[in-house]
Amino acid sequence: MIAAAIQRERSRAGKSLSALAAEAGIAKSTLSQLEAGNGNPSVETLWALAAALDIPLSLLFETEAPATKLIRAIEGEVLESEQSDFAAVLLSRSPPNVRRDVYRVVMQLGEIRRAQPHPRGTVEHMLVCSGQMRAGPEGQEELLYPGDYYTFPGDHPHTYEAKRADTMFLMVMEAP
Repeated sequence: MIAAAIQRERSRAGKSLSALAAEAGIAKSTLSQLEAGNGNPSVETLWALAAALDIPLSLLFETEAPATKLIRAIEGEVLESEQSDFAAVLLSRSPPNVRRDVYRVVMQLGEIRRAQPHPRGTVEHMLVCSGQMRAGPEGQEELLYPGDYYTFPGDHPHTYEAKRADTMFLMVMEAP
């Protein structure tokens, strides 16, 4: 795991084995052994590598996520509301170092989803794909059409209301 992370980050930085070893103050043979998965690096060695790569130490312990991911329109784990005909599919979970989730949401005509405030600092981003809806923080709701993008603080009570059948939108939730 650490070996692959060192290779990945060295490649991203565009540094040769020799250059990274010199910047980190370690022997080139030591770095070569670490990238080959041999050896047991000390925390000091890892700190030196992270500093030379200008990355947080934690990146040397993270695995790389797949570069591509395809979820067809009929696929995905559906999360349904108990309050209204509101179905969201989580398209992308937030990685540990980022607080962002991406959902595809489908609502039916006349349905209203009243959402309680999310944690302080949460921001919602919406992009309407089809249908028509009214959404936003209480008192600041906007009528949205396909192609419309709306962002608002998600840490206040807010609503989503479908004005047409099968209204679909993309929702991204960010939290600090």
